[in-house]
Amino acid sequence: MRYHGIVFDMDGTIVDTEHIWGMATVALLSKRGIQLTDADKQAIAEHAANANLFLNSAALKMLFTLADDVNDIAQELVAFADEHYAKGIRLIDGFEQFHAKAVGHNLKTALATNAVDSTFHLSKETLSLHKFFGEHLYNISHVNNKTKPDPAIYLHACKQLGLDPQHTVAIEDSAHGVRAAKAAGMFCIGINTAKNPNLLKEADRIIDHYDHLDLHELLGLNK
Repeated sequence: MRYHGIVFDMDGTIVDTEHIWGMATVALLSKRGIQLTDADKQAIAEHAANANLFLNSAALKMLFTLADDVNDIAQELVAFADEHYAKGIRLIDGFEQFHAKAVGHNLKTALATNAVDSTFHLSKETLSLHKFFGEHLYNISHVNNKTKPDPAIYLHACKQLGLDPQHTVAIEDSAHGVRAAKAAGMFCIGINTAKNPNLLKEADRIIDHYDHLDLHELLGLNK
């Protein structure tokens, strides 16, 4: 068998959180008297696709000439997200069924996310992510806060699973995530939940939904 495990990103890959961060951004800017135009929303969406809290906070500071420190912007966004996560997040359609199929093929699985501790723990608790991944739930705190596109979080997850990255699949929804997985030496599948396939152009394969991923074909079991 070609691959022995799958490592999943979290936000946008297995957990639908885009609307939470969108509301957090609108709330932060509205508080400062800024009303968003369609062009503003497009610019924010392009930066948000990086799926990195601090880069996105820096982008907001730049785009809207905010006086706030980047760390303060990030903390305000996280505070809003923390308030709404428990009642606003859900699993991405098709993930649960796909994960069950992966386990049925004896694939090891893990989660590797850029999320900061507060939203990471809220996601774990709200959606009981341990029932999918057991102890193999990793965020940037496990790798000295090195964020994607640094491959550290993926290399750590593979090591904890006891797998060679070259025999492990990553599933990602962002450009930075794809780059991290590829830098780790993994086969990367981009899931197009953001409806912008250009963000995933460096992935080995792009899918729109988990139903579009044939595990038998991926694992070379059709031969």
